[in-house]
Order: sequence, then structure tokens, then C-alpha cells
Amino acid sequence: MPVIVAMLRGVNLGAHNRIKMDALRDLCGSLDLLDVQTYVQSGNIVFRTKERNLSALAKKIRSGIEKKFGFNPEIILRSTSDLRNVIAKNPFAEMKDIEPGKLLVDFLSSEPSTDACKSVRAIKTDPEKLHIDGREMYIYFPNGAGRSKLSWPALEKILKTPGTARNWNSVTKLLAMAEELEAS
Repeated sequence: MPVIVAMLRGVNLGAHNRIKMDALRDLCGSLDLLDVQTYVQSGNIVFRTKERNLSALAKKIRSGIEKKFGFNPEIILRSTSDLRNVIAKNPFAEMKDIEPGKLLVDFLSSEPSTDACKSVRAIKTDPEKLHIDGREMYIYFPNGAGRSKLSWPALEKILKTPGTARNWNSVTKLLAMAEELEAS
């Protein structure tokens, strides 16, 4: 049975879209997801599922959240294999002294068009470094994301697909959790 990682967009940021992780685990269990685990408060869920259609699964989780919690977040799903590929394709892996907390992966809901990627690559991002590979956009913020002038909403508008970002520490932890669940 496949192990899937679900990442919810915009959960528990400020006073909006609040979900306690135990309530989220309970909801996922009621949706026939198995061995449900969560990681930190930002809406990361690792689970087993019999469902093979990930688009239908995302809609099911989204609908369940809307019914139970009253809001409808974007749900980004990746398999264990997908996360292994994200880590293997890290374009900044060879950089010296990289701080994992300053490297973000924006998991996009769909692969942007070639033209959209070209438009984003044309944006001046210094000192940030940006790389798009399929459904992932890697961004390294040497001075921290909070000090960046890079506009997330503008990037997603150009790419014409929503996403949700996780720092490198979270990405590697989610993969470790998925691999552990896969091995059990």
C-alpha cells in the first residue's frame, strides 16, 4: 500500500485556517487513510492509502477539511518516491555552507508551462537563488525568507499554479517519516 505525504497550504498561519494536528489525524482516519502521522503544525500528513488516484484523494481530503473545519486549503500530494527525487535533484546540494532552514522547496500542484518557467527565471532574484524542476521550485534565501523582496504571490501568478513551501529540514523529515512507514 503506497505511502503518501500531504502538505496543506496556508494552515495555522496567524489566526486563520486553524487545525489542531490531532483533529487532522482523526479526520484523515475517518477518510480511510491508514497509519496517519502529522509533522509540525503547518499541515504535513504522512499516511498509507489504497487510493491510487491522487487527484481524487486530494479532493477527498480537501472536502473533508472543508466540512469539518470550514475552509478549503490547497492539498499537495507526493509519494515517497517523489520526495526521494526532490532531494536527489536539489540544485543547491553542492553549495558550501548552505543552511537547510534557508532552503525552501515550493511544491506546486501542477507542472508549470515552459513559457511560465522562462518568465520566472527572467526575474531578478539576487541574492536569492531560484531553480524550477518539474513540480518543484527550489529557492535558497541566504539572508532568510523574511528579509527577501521576492514576491511569492507574483511567482505563483506567473507559474499559474498554486503551491506550498517547506524548508529543507521539513522535506528531509517528511521523507524519513514516509520511508519509515513504508518499511513497517
